[in-house]
Amino acid sequence: MTSRHLAGAARRLLAGRGEGVLATVSLHRAGFPFASLAPYALSRAGEPLLLLSGLAQHTRNLRADPRACLFVQEAGQGASQDRARLAVLGRAGPVAAADLEEARARYLARHPEAEAWAALGDFAPYLLAIEEAHLVGGFGQAGWIARGDLVT
Repeated sequence: MTSRHLAGAARRLLAGRGEGVLATVSLHRAGFPFASLAPYALSRAGEPLLLLSGLAQHTRNLRADPRACLFVQEAGQGASQDRARLAVLGRAGPVAAADLEEARARYLARHPEAEAWAALGDFAPYLLAIEEAHLVGGFGQAGWIARGDLVT
């Protein structure tokens, strides 16, 4: 699978799902990964937008160390190893003030059930700025994808 095909498959998988597993660097157990379920939407450029509570452990982790990985897997039945999966690596931080309205609208368009949480002062949109991703698209179809090939 060429880099171009990998990138296209990765973009489709990311756009086709709405939740993944967010891994952050743990504050509680220094250096250990900490994983949590994370609904997401996509920014205009195709980067994950997260709506995070300031009380959540993953948010506290990101404030201390913004490095993160969002793992997304193709939906389906059967063996999970047979389905495409994507690990998106980047740095997550609060959405810039100028982009807050659009980020909130994009997130709520994807997850309308989150309207009540978004209205609480404790929840804020975060952007996972992609640095690189790794896609496993099936047997013999795996590889790293550069930021420039994923982000539009």
